[in-house]
Amino acid sequence: DLGLYERQDLPIEELIEKDIPDCTSNLRKEKMSYTFSQQYEEKIRPCIDTIDKLRSLGVEKDLALPAIAVIGDQSSGKSSVLEALSGVALPRGSGIVTRCPLELKMIRTKDEEKWHGRISYLGKEEDIDDPAEVEKKIREAQDEMAGPGVGISEELISLQITSANVPDLTLIDLPGIARVAVKGQPENIGDQIKRLIRKFVTKQETINLVVVPCNVDIATTEALQMAQEEDREGERTLGILTKPDLVDKGTEETVVDIVHNEIIHLTKGYMIVRCRGQKEILDQVTLNEATVTEKAFFQDHPHFSKLYEEGFATIPKLAEKLTIELVHHIQRSLPHLEEQIENKLAETQKELEKYGNGPPSDPAERLSFFIDKVTAFTQDMFNLTTGEEVKSYTWYHLIVLLLLANKIEKQVGNYEAKYRGRELPGFINYKTFEGLVREQIKLLEEPALKTLKTASDVVRKKFIQLAQFSFVGFPNLLKIAKTKIEAIKQDKESQAESMLRTQFKMELIVYSQDGTYSQSLQDAKEMLEEEEDESSHRKPKKFNFVSVDICTGSRATLREMKLHLESYYKIASKRLADQIPMVIRYLLLQEAALELQRNMLQLLQNKDDVDNLLKEDFDIGQKRESLLSRQDRLMKARSILFTF
Repeated sequence: DLGLYERQDLPIEELIEKDIPDCTSNLRKEKMSYTFSQQYEEKIRPCIDTIDKLRSLGVEKDLALPAIAVIGDQSSGKSSVLEALSGVALPRGSGIVTRCPLELKMIRTKDEEKWHGRISYLGKEEDIDDPAEVEKKIREAQDEMAGPGVGISEELISLQITSANVPDLTLIDLPGIARVAVKGQPENIGDQIKRLIRKFVTKQETINLVVVPCNVDIATTEALQMAQEEDREGERTLGILTKPDLVDKGTEETVVDIVHNEIIHLTKGYMIVRCRGQKEILDQVTLNEATVTEKAFFQDHPHFSKLYEEGFATIPKLAEKLTIELVHHIQRSLPHLEEQIENKLAETQKELEKYGNGPPSDPAERLSFFIDKVTAFTQDMFNLTTGEEVKSYTWYHLIVLLLLANKIEKQVGNYEAKYRGRELPGFINYKTFEGLVREQIKLLEEPALKTLKTASDVVRKKFIQLAQFSFVGFPNLLKIAKTKIEAIKQDKESQAESMLRTQFKMELIVYSQDGTYSQSLQDAKEMLEEEEDESSHRKPKKFNFVSVDICTGSRATLREMKLHLESYYKIASKRLADQIPMVIRYLLLQEAALELQRNMLQLLQNKDDVDNLLKEDFDIGQKRESLLSRQDRLMKARSILFTF
């Protein structure tokens, strides 16, 4: 502040003694305000350093970190505010000047003589020894990342400044919101910028620093509207009013009301600052001189002096408030951040297990790796065939359902009328019995073959899924496995179909051992007698065996034929219910698995083919490297938080 009085050509001592007796006190207070972070050095710097270290690791690729994002419409004064806070000139001009997100990391040092800058982007780092070089270096970085011209990039530029004249603070400057594309810009440049801004302001971990000129209607500013859309209660938003010297006469009290949070309420409230204007820049007014001028402006202003007295005005007060807000925000976020890191680490480990280890470079180790891969696949395949049932029809129930679904009485009646010939009623006709049995057996053949194909498709699908899991990232090996699975499936399915058709041909020979059939017939008779016995105690039912009247002899014939048919059907159905699944399981599971194992192990005989089969998918290799990199930075991040 002394430079202001020196320009009045008055001795400092005289000013202190006569005109401003409490000048030394005020200077001391101002010094304390601007070096607020020094008073809390033990508490503030470690907090901010912790987040900065996490950000330098690249952890923001995996989860959101506490940050202050600076947003505003074009020409709102964003760059001027950041210049005043950092003490270095940043790119300025008309149109889009900030073309990439800029992380401005300020570290206060006790060494009054020390100033150091470092710019990092795209994996590069460069030291800056002269503050005057900062603007040029940022422009060069933006041209390299977003291309020369007026395009934008979402890649981050990090600028670290170490000085005795900066607050302990980290801010992220974002491109100004553009409404109309200028020459050289894509038509949707406005949408691109808004999309980039939303990537930051939507995160709950971000404090939104919205810069608004005093000489515009605050309700119409797009930056504040965007912040309100993502932070409806205004709990994460702090308003910064700029250019108070351009306010129209008669509207000053409206500005005061805004700062007092009476117009558009924000939980974090508002601050007001006056930075260098374009004329002052042309006149080469330094940032230090601008700070002195700013203080004098607010102290002497008839309307805004009260804002200064209340602590709502000037860059030093803004620096103090931002530091407090950021530190509190970090402290609130750290427990949740630790939990996020643990969850992300577990998720990463699970993904890595899916991709497995990449093939080693040593030839002997590659062969061992290949043998392990194939062996593990065949072992898993046998575990699958023995431990997981292939779902198919329950054959016994299917057969009984098909056999009994047909009206036995009607079938017998039709056969009696057509084939009985000269026989007297009441005698069993074996041809009728045999014809009915064969007809019913034929009905089962197509469902059995359909089940075979369904089971074959299921086995093929399971084997391929297992191969995809076992050989993920090795397209040539997977292709070979799929080819062999398909060939074996076709072969075994054909063999199984032939066996089933043969089985059904044999079933057309109506046969059962006498003792087995007699026992079945006896069981059927006893069951029928029990049913008739029970029905005699109930209300008589009207049975619709045949649509026409039949004599007592025909009834006896029907009853007897039904008993014989049901007796034989039970025997045949049990036989088929065992045989059909056995054929499917033997050929489609056991034999298919053995043949696939032999085929896969034969690959080991040609050692010259190993390199080709272990040729890894480029995307998989990249994905594994990405996951390993993420795992590494998350583990380092966890260590940083543990030591905080």
